[in-house]
Amino acid sequence: MAKGSESGSGKKLRSGFTTGTAATAAVKAALIHLFTGKIPESVAVQLLIDKQLHIDIRDGRGIDADTTRCTVVKDGGDDPDITHKAVIGAEVHINRNAQTDAIRIRGGKGVGTVTKKGLETPPGEPAITSGPLEMMRMADLEIRKLYGTKAAVDIEVFVPLGEILTRKTLNGRLGILGGISILGTTGVVKPLSHASYIATIDASLSVARAAGLRHVVFTTGRRSERFAQDLWPDIVSEGFFQMGDFFEKTMTSAAGHGFRQVTIAVFFGKAVKMAQGIGHTHARSARLTLDKLAGWALEVTGSSSLVKQIRKANTARHVFDFIKDDYPALISRVGREIVGVAYGFSKKQVAVRVVIFDFDGSLCFDSSV
Repeated sequence: MAKGSESGSGKKLRSGFTTGTAATAAVKAALIHLFTGKIPESVAVQLLIDKQLHIDIRDGRGIDADTTRCTVVKDGGDDPDITHKAVIGAEVHINRNAQTDAIRIRGGKGVGTVTKKGLETPPGEPAITSGPLEMMRMADLEIRKLYGTKAAVDIEVFVPLGEILTRKTLNGRLGILGGISILGTTGVVKPLSHASYIATIDASLSVARAAGLRHVVFTTGRRSERFAQDLWPDIVSEGFFQMGDFFEKTMTSAAGHGFRQVTIAVFFGKAVKMAQGIGHTHARSARLTLDKLAGWALEVTGSSSLVKQIRKANTARHVFDFIKDDYPALISRVGREIVGVAYGFSKKQVAVRVVIFDFDGSLCFDSSV
């Protein structure tokens, strides 16, 4: 297993492995069975970095003399996602009489199919990215060399519950239908890296550009996205993106994909953090953000009593409850600070509109007004 990293508390965090690594392990185990007649308990998978992982094989069985199915349980380590503990398998068929080392890799049950342009994988192909494809080819080549044989190999990757799991992902919006994606750049899931979420944002923006969109809307979650979709019903679903806490990386990605106009639609709690230039809005002391907000309140209103009230508040949402009706200028200050920060994160390449919702979905700030 890959080495762990440390959390903020100093606790050692356990790394996991990607869906691509799981699929590769299943492929290698099946190949070993086809050449030895034995299902290994575990296999060593060579990653796309200078490292191997030893992956346990869940089960395996021969279908016939030339076909074997093996499965692996995907392990997300201490940063689990929707595929954590999912069963991922491969059915491998060999043609021992073929004087070729041709290899075909396709998606079976539970592996999605790409239907939109803009992703690394072209439309019509299974949602298996280049990293896992390369790892599976490496495993195939290793076993061929070990047993000194040529054979045409047909690999079908499958995920028994993939069609159910994909409903909890953004795959549908990306145009990946019928199952999950088989992913992995390095093969390892690093705890708290959030790499898969960032990759999804980047892929979503790529799809949007390929579909011809020039303006997109960023929200921080499902509720703010729902309010934004109600506010702008003419914008297609591919134009809305949940950036989560990844404010800076989302703006950088938008600029990189050539977008020149974005709208950011948020609630006041996240807005206060974003206004202060916090690129990852999950990691920040509430006390520090309220201190900065209190400073803005003094500049905008001159009210020392309001400053004291803000400093005593528990959260930005608590502050919002007592400023939303009487101090719209302070909310406006927060919104306009976000515009400047977002513009900076995009390296001054993207025009930014910001709207702030109250918690019932009504607009309490719009920078375009």
